Amino acid sequence: MLAAATSRTLLLRSSASASRVGAAIRNKSTFSYGSGYDATIPNLGLSKDTKVICQGFTGKTATFHAQESIAYGTNFVAGVSPKKAGQTHLGLPVYATVAETVKHEKPHASVIYVPPPFAAEAILEAIEAEVPLIVAITEGIPQQDEVRVAQALRSQSKSRMIGPNSPGLAGGFTDGKGCKIGIMPSRIFSPGKIGVVSRSGTLTYEAVDQTTRVGLGQSLVIGIGGDPFPGSQHIDVIKYFLEDDATEGIVLIGEIGGSMEEEAAAYLEQYNKTRANPKPVVGFIAGRTAPPGRRMGHAGAIISGGKGKAEDKVAALERAGAFVCDSPAKIGAMMQKAMKEAGLA
Repeated sequence: MLAAATSRTLLLRSSASASRVGAAIRNKSTFSYGSGYDATIPNLGLSKDTKVICQGFTGKTATFHAQESIAYGTNFVAGVSPKKAGQTHLGLPVYATVAETVKHEKPHASVIYVPPPFAAEAILEAIEAEVPLIVAITEGIPQQDEVRVAQALRSQSKSRMIGPNSPGLAGGFTDGKGCKIGIMPSRIFSPGKIGVVSRSGTLTYEAVDQTTRVGLGQSLVIGIGGDPFPGSQHIDVIKYFLEDDATEGIVLIGEIGGSMEEEAAAYLEQYNKTRANPKPVVGFIAGRTAPPGRRMGHAGAIISGGKGKAEDKVAALERAGAFVCDSPAKIGAMMQKAMKEAGLA
């Protein structure tokens, strides 16, 4: 089985794959994010030169969104589709395996549009090939498969994953272009100074559109996905944002369920609020009116066992010095106000 072989190999392998990350990462900070999987947090950085490949490349969904990304300026270099290997698609070469693609193209990121029953194997293949950034768009991956992927991720220190069930990420914005990996609409982005991290795809777009409209723009936008076992959580992205010079303010969008928002808030309270010049943070928590035990939209958005309540998340963010909106319609205006008070707008 590929999964078993992958798990064994990941525990043993160590190579110089980090060398191909270099130019793709915008964050030049010497800050140490830690060891193991935490060491891959810098891989979240994007630039106009970031090389991207696509798994499931020749499928209808992948084709549409790859075309959109290429039109926006994303540096797509190849795709993976075993049955179409040796052909070209959208003018790019198609390979049979990720390992072969990495050998020839040396990508920084792979975006995955593989159907749910096969998505975990596609992710594990990308981990095995040590692709620095893996973006899993696929929704509906079985939870037992997500657990296998989570275990594989945390057994290595080369690959960072966003998703699954993620709208993707975007950054490296210049002159109406940028690196957009995933399904987010291109027209809402603008170059700027706000980092956005969100569990909700729709609210990600809302935050981006509003920060564009108020003239702040974005430095990096990451939709971490709404599933219970995400490859990256709010706290991972917050760690990146706090050390990224291009990110001067932060929008954090969460939901009921789990404790990701509280953990991110605790990190902000310890490492941002205590700074001489804290980065302004605006938060929004979706699902305030959800009854306990009722799943709201995402598999991870559920209050269970008295944990994951919206009021707890709001209180944690406010303790961290964040401005918490009671409506997503206020995110842009609140961010603009916070930036002006900090002398950053």
